[in-house]
Amino acid sequence: MPSLFSPLKIKNIELKNRILVSPMCQYSSEDGFANDWHLVHLGSKAIGGAALILTEATAVSPEGRISPGDLGIWKDEHIPFLKRIVTFIEKQGSLAGIQLAHAGRKASHMAPWLGGKALTPDEGSWQTVAPSAVAFHEGEPLPAELSKDEIKKVITDFQDAALRARKAGFKVIELHGAHGYLINEFLSPWSNKRTDEYGGSFENRIRLLLEIIESVRKVWPDDNPLFLRISATDWKEGGWTESDSIHLAQLLKTKTIDLMDCSSGGNASGVKIPLQPLYQVGFAERIKKESGMLTGAVGLITTAKEANSIVEQGKADVVLMAREFLRDPYFPLRAAQELGVEINWPPQYERAKKR
Repeated sequence: MPSLFSPLKIKNIELKNRILVSPMCQYSSEDGFANDWHLVHLGSKAIGGAALILTEATAVSPEGRISPGDLGIWKDEHIPFLKRIVTFIEKQGSLAGIQLAHAGRKASHMAPWLGGKALTPDEGSWQTVAPSAVAFHEGEPLPAELSKDEIKKVITDFQDAALRARKAGFKVIELHGAHGYLINEFLSPWSNKRTDEYGGSFENRIRLLLEIIESVRKVWPDDNPLFLRISATDWKEGGWTESDSIHLAQLLKTKTIDLMDCSSGGNASGVKIPLQPLYQVGFAERIKKESGMLTGAVGLITTAKEANSIVEQGKADVVLMAREFLRDPYFPLRAAQELGVEINWPPQYERAKKR
Protein backbone atom coordinates (compact mmCIF):
# COMPACT_ATOMS: atom_id res chain seq x y z
CA MET A 1 0.00 0.00 0.00
CA PRO A 2 1.53 3.36 -1.00
CA SER A 3 1.94 5.59 2.04
CA LEU A 4 -0.28 8.26 0.49
CA PHE A 5 -3.26 5.93 0.89
CA SER A 6 -2.53 4.67 4.38
CA PRO A 7 -5.01 5.80 7.06
CA LEU A 8 -4.02 8.19 9.83
CA LYS A 9 -5.79 8.49 13.16
CA ILE A 10 -5.69 11.89 14.87
CA LYS A 11 -7.59 11.86 18.15
CA ASN A 12 -11.22 10.98 17.36
CA ILE A 13 -10.95 11.06 13.55
CA GLU A 14 -9.36 8.71 11.07
CA LEU A 15 -8.22 10.05 7.73
CA LYS A 16 -8.79 7.42 5.04
CA ASN A 17 -5.73 8.69 3.18
CA ARG A 18 -3.14 11.44 3.51
CA ILE A 19 -4.62 13.78 0.86
CA LEU A 20 -6.21 16.94 2.27
CA VAL A 21 -7.89 19.80 0.47
CA SER A 22 -6.15 23.02 1.42
CA PRO A 23 -8.25 26.12 2.19
CA MET A 24 -8.87 28.11 -0.99
CA CYS A 25 -10.57 31.51 -0.86
CA GLN A 26 -13.51 31.71 -3.25
CA TYR A 27 -14.65 35.31 -2.61
CA SER A 28 -18.18 34.21 -3.47
CA SER A 29 -20.25 34.89 -0.34
CA GLU A 30 -22.72 37.60 0.51
CA ASP A 31 -22.65 38.76 4.14
CA GLY A 32 -20.52 35.72 4.95
CA PHE A 33 -23.12 33.14 3.93
CA ALA A 34 -22.12 29.91 2.23
CA ASN A 35 -24.13 29.10 -0.88
CA ASP A 36 -24.43 26.60 -3.73
CA TRP A 37 -20.98 27.55 -5.05
CA HIS A 38 -19.37 26.43 -1.80
CA LEU A 39 -21.45 23.26 -1.68
CA VAL A 40 -20.30 22.25 -5.16
CA HIS A 41 -16.71 23.48 -4.74
CA LEU A 42 -16.17 21.60 -1.47
CA GLY A 43 -18.51 18.72 -2.18
CA SER A 44 -16.77 17.83 -5.43
CA LYS A 45 -13.52 17.27 -3.53
CA ALA A 46 -15.30 14.77 -1.28
CA ILE A 47 -16.67 12.94 -4.32
CA GLY A 48 -13.08 12.92 -5.56
CA GLY A 49 -11.87 11.00 -2.53
CA ALA A 50 -9.98 13.53 -0.39
CA ALA A 51 -9.76 12.49 3.25
CA LEU A 52 -10.37 15.95 4.74
CA ILE A 53 -11.78 19.02 3.04
CA LEU A 54 -11.01 22.35 4.71
CA THR A 55 -13.13 25.40 3.98
CA GLU A 56 -11.55 28.59 2.80
CA ALA A 57 -10.48 31.18 5.38
CA THR A 58 -13.74 31.72 7.25
CA ALA A 59 -13.98 35.09 8.98
CA VAL A 60 -14.69 35.17 12.70
CA SER A 61 -15.97 38.75 12.40
CA PRO A 62 -17.11 41.06 9.59
CA GLU A 63 -14.00 43.21 9.96
CA GLY A 64 -11.89 40.04 9.72
CA ARG A 65 -12.81 39.44 6.08
CA ILE A 66 -10.22 39.78 3.36
CA SER A 67 -12.95 40.95 1.00
CA PRO A 68 -16.72 41.53 1.10
CA GLY A 69 -17.08 38.10 -0.55
CA ASP A 70 -15.39 36.11 2.21
CA LEU A 71 -17.08 33.17 3.89
CA GLY A 72 -18.05 33.91 7.50
CA ILE A 73 -19.06 32.29 10.75
CA TRP A 74 -19.64 35.34 12.95
CA LYS A 75 -23.37 34.78 13.47
CA ASP A 76 -25.62 31.81 14.10
CA GLU A 77 -27.46 32.34 10.82
CA HIS A 78 -24.32 31.13 9.02
CA ILE A 79 -24.60 27.66 10.58
CA PRO A 80 -27.41 25.94 8.58
CA PHE A 81 -25.81 26.08 5.13
CA LEU A 82 -22.40 25.16 6.52
CA LYS A 83 -24.06 22.17 8.18
CA ARG A 84 -25.55 21.20 4.82
CA ILE A 85 -22.04 21.20 3.30
CA VAL A 86 -20.65 19.13 6.18
CA THR A 87 -23.45 16.59 5.82
CA PHE A 88 -22.83 16.18 2.09
CA ILE A 89 -19.07 15.77 2.57
CA GLU A 90 -19.57 13.10 5.23
CA LYS A 91 -22.04 11.19 3.06
CA GLN A 92 -19.19 10.77 0.56
CA GLY A 93 -16.98 9.18 3.22
CA SER A 94 -14.80 12.23 3.78
CA LEU A 95 -14.39 14.60 6.72
CA ALA A 96 -15.07 18.33 6.87
CA GLY A 97 -12.85 20.92 8.53
CA ILE A 98 -13.08 24.68 8.80
CA GLN A 99 -10.31 27.27 8.77
CA LEU A 100 -11.04 30.13 11.19
CA ALA A 101 -9.43 33.41 10.22
CA HIS A 102 -9.07 37.12 10.81
CA ALA A 103 -7.41 39.07 8.00
CA GLY A 104 -6.05 41.89 10.17
CA ARG A 105 -4.34 44.59 8.12
CA LYS A 106 -4.95 42.64 4.90
CA ALA A 107 -8.73 42.99 5.24
CA SER A 108 -11.02 45.33 3.27
CA HIS A 109 -9.74 44.46 -0.21
CA MET A 110 -11.36 43.67 -3.53
CA ALA A 111 -11.55 40.11 -4.80
CA PRO A 112 -8.47 39.23 -6.91
CA TRP A 113 -10.38 39.22 -10.20
CA LEU A 114 -11.57 42.76 -9.40
CA GLY A 115 -8.00 43.95 -8.91
CA GLY A 116 -7.33 42.94 -5.29
CA LYS A 117 -6.75 46.55 -4.22
CA ALA A 118 -7.73 48.11 -0.91
CA LEU A 119 -11.36 49.18 -0.97
CA THR A 120 -12.21 52.88 -0.89
CA PRO A 121 -15.01 54.34 1.26
CA ASP A 122 -17.19 54.58 -1.85
CA GLU A 123 -16.62 50.86 -2.40
CA GLY A 124 -17.61 49.94 1.15
CA SER A 125 -14.26 49.83 2.90
CA TRP A 126 -13.95 49.32 6.63
CA GLN A 127 -11.28 50.12 9.20
CA THR A 128 -8.65 47.40 9.32
CA VAL A 129 -6.88 46.41 12.53
CA ALA A 130 -3.46 45.02 13.35
CA PRO A 131 -0.98 44.65 16.21
CA SER A 132 0.58 47.93 15.07
CA ALA A 133 -0.34 50.76 12.72
CA VAL A 134 1.85 49.42 9.90
CA ALA A 135 0.37 48.92 6.43
CA PHE A 136 1.19 45.82 4.37
CA HIS A 137 1.69 47.77 1.13
CA GLU A 138 3.13 51.28 1.11
CA GLY A 139 0.35 53.74 0.37
CA GLU A 140 -2.49 51.59 1.64
CA PRO A 141 -4.71 52.86 4.49
CA LEU A 142 -3.07 52.35 7.87
CA PRO A 143 -4.61 49.71 10.13
CA ALA A 144 -5.67 50.74 13.61
CA GLU A 145 -3.55 49.32 16.41
CA LEU A 146 -5.68 46.99 18.49
CA SER A 147 -6.29 48.02 22.08
CA LYS A 148 -6.18 45.36 24.78
CA ASP A 149 -9.97 45.37 24.98
CA GLU A 150 -10.13 44.90 21.23
CA ILE A 151 -7.67 42.02 21.48
CA LYS A 152 -10.01 40.40 23.99
CA LYS A 153 -12.85 40.76 21.50
CA VAL A 154 -10.77 39.05 18.80
CA ILE A 155 -10.15 36.14 21.17
CA THR A 156 -13.87 35.94 21.97
CA ASP A 157 -14.71 36.06 18.25
CA PHE A 158 -12.52 33.01 17.64
CA GLN A 159 -14.13 31.19 20.56
CA ASP A 160 -17.65 31.98 19.37
CA ALA A 161 -16.74 30.90 15.83
CA ALA A 162 -15.36 27.59 17.15
CA LEU A 163 -18.62 26.93 18.98
CA ARG A 164 -20.59 27.60 15.78
CA ALA A 165 -18.22 25.30 13.88
CA ARG A 166 -18.99 22.57 16.39
CA LYS A 167 -22.73 23.14 15.95
CA ALA A 168 -22.30 22.93 12.18
CA GLY A 169 -20.71 19.50 12.59
CA PHE A 170 -17.13 20.18 11.52
CA LYS A 171 -14.68 17.57 12.80
CA VAL A 172 -11.51 19.68 12.51
CA ILE A 173 -10.71 23.34 13.10
CA GLU A 174 -7.65 24.93 11.57
CA LEU A 175 -6.57 28.30 12.95
CA HIS A 176 -5.16 30.54 10.23
CA GLY A 177 -1.85 31.84 11.54
CA ALA A 178 -0.20 32.32 8.15
CA HIS A 179 0.05 34.54 5.06
CA GLY A 180 0.19 37.88 6.81
CA TYR A 181 -3.22 37.72 8.44
CA LEU A 182 -3.85 38.83 12.02
CA ILE A 183 -2.30 35.97 14.01
CA ASN A 184 0.73 35.97 11.71
CA GLU A 185 0.98 39.76 12.11
CA PHE A 186 1.31 39.33 15.88
CA LEU A 187 3.88 36.54 15.54
CA SER A 188 6.24 38.45 13.28
CA PRO A 189 8.50 41.27 14.47
CA TRP A 190 8.19 42.65 10.95
CA SER A 191 4.57 43.65 11.59
CA ASN A 192 4.38 43.66 15.39
CA LYS A 193 5.98 46.78 16.86
CA ARG A 194 4.10 46.74 20.17
CA THR A 195 5.83 47.46 23.45
CA ASP A 196 3.26 45.86 25.76
CA GLU A 197 2.82 42.18 26.67
CA TYR A 198 1.73 41.38 23.10
CA GLY A 199 4.92 42.62 21.44
CA GLY A 200 8.69 42.55 21.62
CA SER A 201 9.94 39.15 22.76
CA PHE A 202 9.06 35.84 21.14
CA GLU A 203 7.03 34.93 24.23
CA ASN A 204 5.02 38.15 23.96
CA ARG A 205 4.44 37.89 20.21
CA ILE A 206 2.98 34.38 20.49
CA ARG A 207 0.70 35.43 23.37
CA LEU A 208 -2.34 36.20 21.22
CA LEU A 209 -2.10 32.81 19.50
CA LEU A 210 -1.82 30.99 22.83
CA GLU A 211 -4.82 32.87 24.21
CA ILE A 212 -6.87 32.07 21.10
CA ILE A 213 -5.96 28.39 21.41
CA GLU A 214 -6.91 28.35 25.08
CA SER A 215 -10.18 30.12 24.36
CA VAL A 216 -11.11 27.86 21.46
CA ARG A 217 -10.36 24.73 23.48
CA LYS A 218 -12.97 25.80 26.05
CA VAL A 219 -15.69 25.11 23.47
CA TRP A 220 -13.94 22.69 21.10
CA PRO A 221 -13.77 19.16 22.58
CA ASP A 222 -10.35 17.87 23.59
CA ASP A 223 -10.84 14.83 21.35
CA ASN A 224 -11.50 16.98 18.27
CA PRO A 225 -8.35 17.82 16.30
CA LEU A 226 -7.14 21.41 16.23
CA PHE A 227 -4.73 22.34 13.43
CA LEU A 228 -2.67 25.49 12.94
CA ARG A 229 -1.52 26.89 9.61
CA ILE A 230 1.65 28.94 9.90
CA SER A 231 3.97 30.81 7.60
CA ALA A 232 7.18 29.02 8.52
CA THR A 233 9.19 32.05 7.44
CA ASP A 234 8.54 35.62 6.31
CA TRP A 235 11.34 35.21 3.74
CA LYS A 236 12.68 38.54 5.00
CA GLU A 237 15.50 39.47 7.33
CA GLY A 238 14.17 40.75 10.64
CA GLY A 239 10.94 38.79 10.35
CA TRP A 240 9.59 35.46 11.54
CA THR A 241 12.02 32.60 10.87
CA GLU A 242 12.05 28.85 10.47
CA SER A 243 13.75 28.58 13.86
CA ASP A 244 10.86 30.52 15.38
CA SER A 245 8.44 28.06 13.79
CA ILE A 246 10.29 25.07 15.22
CA HIS A 247 10.31 26.69 18.67
CA LEU A 248 6.60 27.45 18.36
CA ALA A 249 5.81 23.85 17.36
CA GLN A 250 7.75 22.54 20.35
CA LEU A 251 5.62 24.71 22.62
CA LEU A 252 2.31 24.07 20.89
CA LYS A 253 2.67 20.31 21.07
CA THR A 254 1.87 20.79 24.76
CA LYS A 255 -0.96 23.27 24.00
CA THR A 256 -3.37 20.87 22.26
CA ILE A 257 -2.40 21.70 18.67
CA ASP A 258 -2.49 18.39 16.82
CA LEU A 259 -1.01 19.24 13.41
CA MET A 260 0.96 22.12 11.96
CA ASP A 261 0.14 23.03 8.36
CA CYS A 262 3.40 24.47 7.06
CA SER A 263 3.12 27.24 4.50
CA SER A 264 5.25 30.40 4.23
CA GLY A 265 5.34 34.07 3.30
CA GLY A 266 2.59 36.63 2.91
CA ASN A 267 3.51 39.00 5.74
CA ALA A 268 6.15 41.15 4.08
CA SER A 269 5.56 42.99 0.82
CA GLY A 270 7.94 42.66 -2.12
CA VAL A 271 9.88 39.59 -0.98
CA LYS A 272 11.31 37.10 -3.44
CA ILE A 273 10.02 33.60 -2.71
CA PRO A 274 11.83 30.74 -4.51
CA LEU A 275 8.72 29.24 -6.08
CA GLN A 276 9.36 25.76 -7.40
CA PRO A 277 7.76 22.34 -6.93
CA LEU A 278 7.82 21.18 -3.30
CA TYR A 279 9.50 24.41 -2.19
CA GLN A 280 7.89 24.36 1.27
CA VAL A 281 8.19 20.64 2.06
CA GLY A 282 11.44 21.18 3.95
CA PHE A 283 9.65 23.31 6.53
CA ALA A 284 7.20 20.51 7.31
CA GLU A 285 10.05 18.01 7.46
CA ARG A 286 12.23 20.00 9.84
CA ILE A 287 9.37 21.06 12.10
CA LYS A 288 8.21 17.44 12.33
CA LYS A 289 11.73 16.22 13.11
CA GLU A 290 12.55 18.90 15.69
CA SER A 291 9.19 18.99 17.51
CA GLY A 292 7.66 15.55 17.05
CA MET A 293 4.42 17.21 15.96
CA LEU A 294 2.35 15.97 13.03
CA THR A 295 2.87 18.23 10.04
CA GLY A 296 1.28 18.91 6.70
CA ALA A 297 3.18 19.84 3.55
CA VAL A 298 1.69 22.33 1.10
CA GLY A 299 2.79 24.31 -1.93
CA LEU A 300 3.17 23.35 -5.62
CA ILE A 301 2.59 19.65 -5.00
CA THR A 302 0.94 18.45 -8.19
CA THR A 303 1.53 14.75 -8.83
CA ALA A 304 0.69 11.47 -7.14
CA LYS A 305 4.36 10.50 -7.12
CA GLU A 306 5.38 13.74 -5.39
CA ALA A 307 2.65 13.48 -2.78
CA ASN A 308 3.39 9.83 -2.03
CA SER A 309 7.13 10.41 -1.69
CA ILE A 310 6.57 13.17 0.88
CA VAL A 311 4.63 10.83 3.15
CA GLU A 312 6.70 7.74 2.36
CA GLN A 313 9.95 9.49 3.24
CA GLY A 314 8.54 10.85 6.50
CA LYS A 315 8.82 14.48 5.43
CA ALA A 316 5.23 15.18 6.50
CA ASP A 317 2.25 13.22 7.73
CA VAL A 318 -0.28 14.65 5.27
CA VAL A 319 -0.21 16.54 2.01
CA LEU A 320 -2.47 19.55 1.48
CA MET A 321 -3.22 20.49 -2.10
CA ALA A 322 -5.02 23.50 -3.52
CA ARG A 323 -4.51 24.46 -7.15
CA GLU A 324 -4.22 20.87 -8.29
CA PHE A 325 -7.68 20.30 -6.82
CA LEU A 326 -8.96 23.25 -8.83
CA ARG A 327 -7.60 21.60 -11.95
CA ASP A 328 -8.81 18.15 -10.94
CA PRO A 329 -11.36 17.79 -8.11
CA TYR A 330 -10.96 14.01 -8.40
CA PHE A 331 -7.19 13.96 -7.92
CA PRO A 332 -7.25 11.18 -5.26
CA LEU A 333 -9.16 8.84 -7.61
CA ARG A 334 -6.58 9.43 -10.32
CA ALA A 335 -3.67 9.17 -7.88
CA ALA A 336 -4.91 5.81 -6.65
CA GLN A 337 -4.95 4.47 -10.19
CA GLU A 338 -1.48 5.83 -10.90
CA LEU A 339 -0.09 4.25 -7.73
CA GLY A 340 -1.91 0.96 -8.24
CA VAL A 341 -4.25 1.26 -5.28
CA GLU A 342 -7.79 -0.10 -5.27
CA ILE A 343 -10.13 2.36 -3.53
CA ASN A 344 -13.87 2.83 -3.47
CA TRP A 345 -15.35 5.18 -6.03
CA PRO A 346 -18.77 6.79 -5.66
CA PRO A 347 -21.21 4.23 -7.09
CA GLN A 348 -22.50 6.90 -9.48
CA TYR A 349 -18.99 7.07 -11.02
CA GLU A 350 -18.06 3.36 -10.95
CA ARG A 351 -18.61 2.91 -14.67
CA ALA A 352 -15.69 5.30 -15.34
CA LYS A 353 -13.27 3.50 -13.03
CA LYS A 354 -11.77 1.33 -15.75
CA ARG A 355 -11.07 2.47 -19.26
